Amino acid sequence: MNIAFLTSEYPHSDLKRSAGLGSSIQNLANGLISQNHNVTIFVVFQNHNKVFYDNKIKIISIARKGFSVFGWYRERKYIQKIVNKESESSHLEIIEAPDWTGITAFMKFGIPLVIRLHGTDAYFCHLEGRQQKRKNFFFEKLALKSADAIVSVSNFTSELTSKLFKLKSKIETIYNGIDVNLFQPDHTQIIKGQLLYFGTLIRKKGILELAHIFNHIVDKSDASLLLIGKDTKDVLEGSSTLKLFNERLIETAQSRVQHIPEVPYNQIKDYIKRANIVVLPSFAEAFPMTWLEALAMEKALVASNIGWANELMIHGETGIIVDPKDHQKYAEFILELLENNEQSTNFGKKGRDHIIENFSTEIILKQNIDFYMSLIDKQSAIR
Repeated sequence: MNIAFLTSEYPHSDLKRSAGLGSSIQNLANGLISQNHNVTIFVVFQNHNKVFYDNKIKIISIARKGFSVFGWYRERKYIQKIVNKESESSHLEIIEAPDWTGITAFMKFGIPLVIRLHGTDAYFCHLEGRQQKRKNFFFEKLALKSADAIVSVSNFTSELTSKLFKLKSKIETIYNGIDVNLFQPDHTQIIKGQLLYFGTLIRKKGILELAHIFNHIVDKSDASLLLIGKDTKDVLEGSSTLKLFNERLIETAQSRVQHIPEVPYNQIKDYIKRANIVVLPSFAEAFPMTWLEALAMEKALVASNIGWANELMIHGETGIIVDPKDHQKYAEFILELLENNEQSTNFGKKGRDHIIENFSTEIILKQNIDFYMSLIDKQSAIR
């Protein structure tokens, strides 16, 4: 099978910074390569045009042209031309793109287009309770309506997206997977009392709530907090999110927080393994890779209880899910785990077992391959 992905992010040093979306594509691509399928990834809106290979995956970096007139349309047609040319020369059979901001709106390909729901802008705006730009909604709706098939990374994301865009077509759920051999537990270097948050510093991921939560924790323990992630401009206050986070901390808490702006993806597991507890109080996700990574490494995880959470976590067994706005209760769960090492260890072991049994690469990869092959066979039958 010759499959392609169209994305604006992919974790590689020759490309712009990537987040969870890029990681999920890389995990799937590596799995496909391991099964002797061919993978091409078009990474758009980059700083330069370049073709190179990453573990047998063909990467085509496409620089933004920056058209001055009708740029949103001409940029897409420019990308379409490159994809179709490569599709013909390399005999691509199917292409997948994410839903975010309708990247494939106005694009037409000679092969089936799959859109995977990682969370549209409309989806995240809805979860955050803020207004979406009409242009983004239009692009996303057009892209979804034009797809040959839609697949979602969680049932929650599928149901909410269908409601927001009034979609009638059936949407299959295939969860994000993770290579459990790459994310192996290592308990030899744990820093006692260290809490770890990793991901973009942004309001929707609950980072501002975490400041209030940590204030409750420092009053009753000597815990520290490590934040790993790029700072962003807050959507509501127009200020640095890190600045807003620090302003919410009491004096005692400020001295116990460390921030590392960015860590290469292949090094993040080195920080996860040293953490005592991972804290991810997000309000808006689809099926977060950060949660999969923490659980795979046998970390006690205290996360949010919103939407997708019950599809990934088992409260009280693989970790804790709790309302991030209930700062005191959230803090109490963390304090309990800091004091009860046995409970923390049990959560970690059961969490990894849960990932291996339900979300390991082998399981998720087969579901994806079956899904792609059914679309290719369907297309062949039509021809």
